[in-house]
Amino acid sequence: MTIATGDRIPEVKLTTMTEEGPKPLSSTDALGKGKVVLFAVPGAFTPGCSDHHLPGFLLREDELRAKGVDTIACVAVNDAFVMGAWRDAKQVGDKILMLADGSGNFAAAVGLEWDATKMGLGVRSQRYAAILEDGVVKQLFLENGPGIEHSTADKVLAAL
Repeated sequence: MTIATGDRIPEVKLTTMTEEGPKPLSSTDALGKGKVVLFAVPGAFTPGCSDHHLPGFLLREDELRAKGVDTIACVAVNDAFVMGAWRDAKQVGDKILMLADGSGNFAAAVGLEWDATKMGLGVRSQRYAAILEDGVVKQLFLENGPGIEHSTADKVLAAL
């Protein structure tokens, strides 16, 4: 079942890359406090994700913070090393919390997994964005197909 407005973010182990190496953290610790903008991408370094989705949130980071957003987080079904390399390649720094969902457990727990096996990608996350408050979904911006239309930083900003 797909997560919906009013639902609480499930407790799932995620990983983030730190100076000391991969650091496990729970989804509720990462996403459960304050106002959070979460966006999910099918994969780090993929064209739409790397050229449009992540850069949009990076470009609008100051505006999102001005609207009261405490945390901006990106999650993908990739390992922490890939997410760390993507963070560094796109010069994200600490502006966006890059979360690795290595086995796709978070994508499955929120009901937003996408089977891209025919494309050679395995099971990934669907592309979406969400506004969370204290771990509860306030709005979900789910893409209906390929492309980035509903889950952009601009759409999230307009809803805040």
